[in-house]
Amino acid sequence: MQHLPGIGPKTAQRLALHLIKRPEEEVKALARALVEAKTQVGFCSVCFHLSAEPVCEICRSPNRDNSTLCIVADSRDVIALEKTREYRGKYHVLGGLISPMDGIGPDQLNIQPLVRRVSQQKIEEVIVAISPSVEGETTTLYVGHLLKPFTRVTRIAFGLPMGGDLEYADEVTLARALEGRRELD
Repeated sequence: MQHLPGIGPKTAQRLALHLIKRPEEEVKALARALVEAKTQVGFCSVCFHLSAEPVCEICRSPNRDNSTLCIVADSRDVIALEKTREYRGKYHVLGGLISPMDGIGPDQLNIQPLVRRVSQQKIEEVIVAISPSVEGETTTLYVGHLLKPFTRVTRIAFGLPMGGDLEYADEVTLARALEGRRELD
């Protein structure tokens, strides 16, 4: 369990001890559920978001805006954006970020299907929603360069978290907050 994201040695030990104390059938049910999830959940053939169907619920929905496409690094980002209930377009999951240090180039990501999708569909705007890291910036610039001939490319604004103090924010975050400013309603 220690190999799972966010689970260190102490948490892994607590989970293992907890499972040992649970009834055998409960532990077997958990194991079956994990194996079932692994075998039944794959990737949407259109957007590459996690899905138990060949085409995910978001891509199938007639209520989504087909003219707007939001590009994210992975499915966790789709889930986070969906929780806001603000975005009504469709998504494209890259499956990671360009990271030459880790041996991840554009060919290892879902970039070519994205370019095909944008060049063949009537997409008015592509919103790049990728975290501002070195890898995120590299990926954003690369993808933006490829898509600009076909459509308008924007990126989400970055700034201060709610309740955050200016004095504790780094220079890049403050600069982005200033760049992403907008009129008061």
